[in-house]
Amino acid sequence: MSAAATTSRATRRMGAEDEKLVIETTEGIEPIMSFDQMGLKDDLLRGIYNYGFEKPSAIQQRAVMPIINGRDVPKLTLILSPTRELASQTEKVIRTIGDFMNIQAHACIGGKSVVEDIRKLEHGVHVVSGTPGRVCDMIKRRTMHTRAIKLLILDESDEMLSIGFKDQIYDVYRHLPPELQVCLISATLPHEILEMTSKFMTDPIRILVKRDELTLEGIKQFFVAVEMEERKFDTLCDLYDTLTITQAVIFCNTKRKVDWLTEKMHSNNFTVSSMHGDMPQKERDAIMAEFRDGATRVLITTDGVAINFVKSDDIKILRDIEQYYSTQIDEMPMNVADLI
Repeated sequence: MSAAATTSRATRRMGAEDEKLVIETTEGIEPIMSFDQMGLKDDLLRGIYNYGFEKPSAIQQRAVMPIINGRDVPKLTLILSPTRELASQTEKVIRTIGDFMNIQAHACIGGKSVVEDIRKLEHGVHVVSGTPGRVCDMIKRRTMHTRAIKLLILDESDEMLSIGFKDQIYDVYRHLPPELQVCLISATLPHEILEMTSKFMTDPIRILVKRDELTLEGIKQFFVAVEMEERKFDTLCDLYDTLTITQAVIFCNTKRKVDWLTEKMHSNNFTVSSMHGDMPQKERDAIMAEFRDGATRVLITTDGVAINFVKSDDIKILRDIEQYYSTQIDEMPMNVADLI
């Protein structure tokens, strides 16, 4: 997977369709390999290391300094994400790494109390991490003081555009001050993203990370060859009989498969919980909280290990995935228990 971050001062409004898009790539910009070399405040470094981050990712090595150099310390940062879960996770990370700096962050997302949003925003925060719908609502209620926003970050920009948030994002942007720094984070750079940069940004810096720098480091991956689809469940049960697995997430490719596998595992006396997009937000939040607290052992990626069940006609797809993500997936060895 390639990754990109685009950052610039936005000194013009939307609608300048005839202006040329000017993009400076990051060729020649040396990556900064450690957080210590970024000139960050000591209290922020304490928060970063205390959270468990050891070194910056490939995109962080290149993007952090341009973002810092492109602005003064913002009075308010607004981060927009495509899902409630991602926005909530981002808010939690910000609060944790900013703990020694007394950073005030708030997740402004649907499914939560509007009254609580209003109270938090009127009290004052440094960072708002939210979804476009709820943030638009807070702006229209004049609860979010948009003139104080100095930095706008659009996370998962390609995903947000693909599921129809474009109009809401434009609505948010129209209320923001002209001297705004905008940062787009995207796994890919489709035409829609480039179009957005031409409307939001002036002379943006485009920071690209090659796929071969985004290996799935730290995750051991294996595949198990199975003869047919029906054998996958039996193989899964054999794995749980063989391995000591503290907690694991099992990914299925459809909601129907999630429900089917949950029922099958329950009938075989496995204590599992399941979650998918058709469930109400409160129920999903509760399930995730239980899993984090260890109340359930399995949420339908083992700890550091991914095991894939593949039929013979899936092998080619698996090899394509290996090549695309610059990783290696070996056939699971007999002594896998010794490796995890």
